[in-house]
Amino acid sequence: MTEAEPTETAESPMSVDEAGDVARSVIENTERVIIGNHDAIEHFVVAVLGRGHILLEDVPGVGKTMLARAIARSLECSFKRVQFTPDLLPADITGTNVFNQQTREFEFREGPVFANVVLGDEINRAPPKTQAALLEAMEEGTVTVDGATHTLPDPFFVVATQNSVERDRTYELPAAELDRFMMKLNLGYPDAREESRVLANVVGEHPIDSLDPVATVEELVAARRTCAAVTVEEPIRDYVTALARYTRENAQLGVSPRGSISLLRAAQGRAVLDGRDYVIPDDVQAEARLVFVHRIRTASGSGTAAELVDAALSSVGVP
Repeated sequence: MTEAEPTETAESPMSVDEAGDVARSVIENTERVIIGNHDAIEHFVVAVLGRGHILLEDVPGVGKTMLARAIARSLECSFKRVQFTPDLLPADITGTNVFNQQTREFEFREGPVFANVVLGDEINRAPPKTQAALLEAMEEGTVTVDGATHTLPDPFFVVATQNSVERDRTYELPAAELDRFMMKLNLGYPDAREESRVLANVVGEHPIDSLDPVATVEELVAARRTCAAVTVEEPIRDYVTALARYTRENAQLGVSPRGSISLLRAAQGRAVLDGRDYVIPDDVQAEARLVFVHRIRTASGSGTAAELVDAALSSVGVP
């Protein structure tokens, strides 16, 4: 009697090549809906691999919400959408305890945050108290209501869109919440050819309606584990530290240690996408602007946060 061959399970480790294939399939599937934003989609998927949350900021109508929906549909994960409005309450997001007349006990009813992918649409339309309902969820993967802590699904990540035009009708996101987003992405307007393709795509049935998942929950979890195991040597860690310290020394508010961790995780995601099991300086440089800029507050007249990050990248020695 011969010994049976071991079978691969959801818990089995995924190779870097397999994880890269998962990431590329999500990118290709998303591009069936989103035209002309290949780089933004790549960065988005890198953040998902690196266990990060994503903030999409731009003018209305350029596809922020559609991009979030397309990524969510490409992943066979549970998905909930929260439309942020001025009258939205924290309990509308986290859930609340409701008295059950039959059992004569309070029962916890989960809010929309209890999903693998949570889309917070126009997050800056809700007041800070409501925005803060996501702080614990984004950092710890839990929600505490009336002293009881509830664990969120795994994987879990937040995709938030933000209106960048109507500043007088929105609330600024607090620094503590901005710091919990791994990346802030901007889409911009398409060029003439891309916009024409967008119009051709939506004549008749919108492509989002027929978009099928290309990765399961188990595959996403395994790909994230593979990403977390990507080697980061000490010179790379020192390089990221030096970049963060440069921003702290040259801005009113520089990059936090959480920001440094986010950059390392994003670099690991970039390495997986490029088929490597180790991080190189190019991976760090490819993601630094998107990970760092939204965390920095510069003094008046001292240039923009983006210019400061560019100065850090050109000034700090590359290992």
